[in-house]
Amino acid sequence: MSDIHSPGLSSTLLADVGASVLQAAIKPLRPGWVLHGPALTVAVPAGDNLAIHAALAIARPGEVLVIDAQGHTERAVMGGIMCAQAAACGLAGVVIDGAMRDAQELRAAALPVFARAVSPAGPHKRGGGSVGKAVSCGGVTIRKGDWIFADDDGVVAFEPARGEALVAAALAKGQAETQRMAAIARGELRPVWLDQALADNPIEMAQIR
Repeated sequence: MSDIHSPGLSSTLLADVGASVLQAAIKPLRPGWVLHGPALTVAVPAGDNLAIHAALAIARPGEVLVIDAQGHTERAVMGGIMCAQAAACGLAGVVIDGAMRDAQELRAAALPVFARAVSPAGPHKRGGGSVGKAVSCGGVTIRKGDWIFADDDGVVAFEPARGEALVAAALAKGQAETQRMAAIARGELRPVWLDQALADNPIEMAQIR
């Protein structure tokens, strides 16, 4: 999937052409981060991180650690030490449906981290959960190897078998949007599709002109 590295690709374009969108609450801890790669999936009980340690022990370079932490935001399941280990393993980044901590430290580091919340409370290590099985993260079912793409607008996911077609469609849409921006700059302020769309989908408009 070589085009995944194209500078014009974004989560918005991928969402527009059919990628699954994780809940909007999962955001980067620092603006400007972009991550993409195949998912290494982890599920943990609320507030527990033993399964995440198990996943880090087998993680491969380029993978994105995708953690279903049950959406729990009152106890962080990862922080500075574990993210340093993740970076040393060569992971592309971390996406957590739950909380992180050591926010200032993580924002100063290079590893992209996306999470639902930040909390100073640390995790338990009582066990439970899974590594490598399907998880629900941000309301989306994600399987090991599914492709993750994340940026300032949020996180999307898609099956690798759909990857080439989705990325190609997203880049084509990006080119169309670039052309529309050029048209606006030329003063062409009425989209060519608007009249037909209004004819097909009537809107009640007051007489204001």
